[in-house]
Amino acid sequence: MGKFLFWAAVIIGVLLVTRMLTHYAANQRNKPTQKKGGPQAINEPEEMVRCAHCQVFLPRSDALKQDDHLWCGPEHAKKGVRQPR
Repeated sequence: MGKFLFWAAVIIGVLLVTRMLTHYAANQRNKPTQKKGGPQAINEPEEMVRCAHCQVFLPRSDALKQDDHLWCGPEHAKKGVRQPR
């Protein structure tokens, strides 16, 4: 009975160590790296701007700048600034 418990503990230990190593390797492989001058990392916040027509907020990188206004798309840039009611 003692040999059985010993080998069971060894097998479980080996399985746990291999699981921890593969988990660590996967995290290192999927870790984002930011290069200087490259795009922003996923976790960094980006400035939000408002469309001049529909007033919807969107990231500055997605906004279309035209005639000193920011737009969510070319359709709203064509329509122009919405007048308040």
